[in-house]
Amino acid sequence: MFPAPMHIAINGYGRVGRCFLRAIYESGFRDAFRISGINEPADLSSMAYLTRFDSTHGRFPGKVEVGEGALLLDGDAIPVFHETIPEGVDWRGLEIDLLVECSGRYGDRASLTRFLDAGCARLLLSHPGDSAADVDATVVFGTNHSTLSGKERLVSNASCTTNAVVPVLSLLHRELNIEQVQLTTLHSVMNDQPLIDGYHHPDLRRTRSAMQSIVPVSTGLARGVERVLPELKSRVHAKAIRVPTHNVSSIDIVLSVGRDVSAASINDLLKSAAAGPYAGLIAYSNEPHASIDFNHDPHSAIIDGTQTHVSGHRLVNLMLWFDNEWGYVSRLLDVARHWLKAT
Repeated sequence: MFPAPMHIAINGYGRVGRCFLRAIYESGFRDAFRISGINEPADLSSMAYLTRFDSTHGRFPGKVEVGEGALLLDGDAIPVFHETIPEGVDWRGLEIDLLVECSGRYGDRASLTRFLDAGCARLLLSHPGDSAADVDATVVFGTNHSTLSGKERLVSNASCTTNAVVPVLSLLHRELNIEQVQLTTLHSVMNDQPLIDGYHHPDLRRTRSAMQSIVPVSTGLARGVERVLPELKSRVHAKAIRVPTHNVSSIDIVLSVGRDVSAASINDLLKSAAAGPYAGLIAYSNEPHASIDFNHDPHSAIIDGTQTHVSGHRLVNLMLWFDNEWGYVSRLLDVARHWLKAT
């Protein structure tokens, strides 16, 4: 338990920012955290509306109102700012313990340091840094979060796909010695894609309608995995495909391992981990699932045991599901809690 409520602010109130705030109110940690401010260029009425009504996660489970320069949630008055540069908000005056950067606009150390210079004690990114050197640590909760000492000032929560796959790869490498791994992410559409064809992106595939095509895109997942699991350096390969669904994604994993295994032994290993040391992070199921079954699921990953296959005793094929929004912000909240307690 925290000795007193920790004060947090949010920079960027899009999909991740809104889900993160909502997770605090749904998680039971409302007494541990106080949202001391939100910075978002959009107008306050629109912010309140999109907090109340969410097409993916449903209505906010509480009362949402518009106050004088504040968002009112169940009686909590959260000051709202509409600045477009890090120095535009008096972060020092808010006396916050942590700023959660959810705009995705800042990734290099020079840009991130501007928040620190403007009075933020610590900055937690809801996306990877541009490089490992741009942050003090890249963390995947359940794998390397215990390395946080509390002295860091810039920490990245990695990406949703990295959070989904790293705990599984860490477990399998420890038990089976992964020799090579190929990751194919089937990811729901994102807001860098248009509803209809349009000139808006240098990647010509991303100029195509998100809801009419399956679209291959570039991905930094292999680099993200290697930042957290350097022992797998040069063994990870990845590609990503956007699919026309609104939420919940999947990763198809093909890996070669250092000893003979069977589908049953792999599933037993994953099932035991989900019920034991990875409880709450990884789940396991043998049900005939579709992606919608995991909307608003807080796990980092759900192993679909019906899709586990082994070829030639050492070539393993796995499939995992993850809510790329809710699962991710659940880990963002976990890292924030752990990092602040490490002070």
